[in-house]
Amino acid sequence: MKNILLPTDFSNNSWNAIKYALALFKGEQCTFHLLNVYTPAIASSRFMAASFEQGTFEDGARIHSERGLERMVRRIKNVDSASGHHYRTLSSFSLLVDAIRDTVEKHDIDLIITGTKGASGLKEVFMGGNTVRIIKSIKNCPVLAIPQSFEFAAPSEIAFATDFNRFYTISELRPLLDMAKMFNAVIRIVHVQYEIKALTELQQFNLGMLRKYLRPVEHYVHTVSELNSVSKTLEMFTDELDIHLLAMLNYQHSYVERMTREPVVKRVAFHTQIPLLVIPELGMGVSPRWKSSETDAVSH
Repeated sequence: MKNILLPTDFSNNSWNAIKYALALFKGEQCTFHLLNVYTPAIASSRFMAASFEQGTFEDGARIHSERGLERMVRRIKNVDSASGHHYRTLSSFSLLVDAIRDTVEKHDIDLIITGTKGASGLKEVFMGGNTVRIIKSIKNCPVLAIPQSFEFAAPSEIAFATDFNRFYTISELRPLLDMAKMFNAVIRIVHVQYEIKALTELQQFNLGMLRKYLRPVEHYVHTVSELNSVSKTLEMFTDELDIHLLAMLNYQHSYVERMTREPVVKRVAFHTQIPLLVIPELGMGVSPRWKSSETDAVSH
């Protein structure tokens, strides 16, 4: 059984991500952990006469959080009839990223699914600030970010963005492979180049291993020229090929890191029109969180 974490602030944005999660794992045995974080304004305590009042304020926030989660579970059960789905509620007096990190460890979470907001007003951003913080801070669990207006579509076309400069392990690719198998999807490996040129020997080796790992599913390799920025290029690629899910591995100098670096976030417009799956790198001694019924062996 998979453990899926669904952070929620009870907004329409987070409800849309929850609906996507329910549809994505419709035929799977899952426990959905709904997490709401409440952080009363500590600064206001200096205007309070006694600590008792501060405690009362925190109790009120906790009750509001717990009742909101109860209403959310009732709302979910009204739309989700899957017998294999179970729900747990988690109310936390904490900062969002800290609460998510603790929950991932404590409840053996396989995947975090969160809603994300695009650009607002004149400020164009990569994604909502909370989503960027989660991606940058959570290093041991895949994150699936769902745009606020995106309605579930079975991901029959999945793009995997890579520059072939890094060797991927089968454990790191497992969430991508399993997703493709679940929906009989095609994986389109997309390599963005500033100028089109032949791959180096290292890149050729990494591409060969990547194709070997992806052998169980239909896959193709696309090399595209960079248009203004990697993010804008990927946006156009996914739009032209009607991609339903974009996947990337998060490691040093990766596309994800480049796009979530603060100065880049502020000047590059990348509106996530489709869900984005960010897979963490697994260093030496780090066990994969994503549960799979298959072994990680591969024939060479």
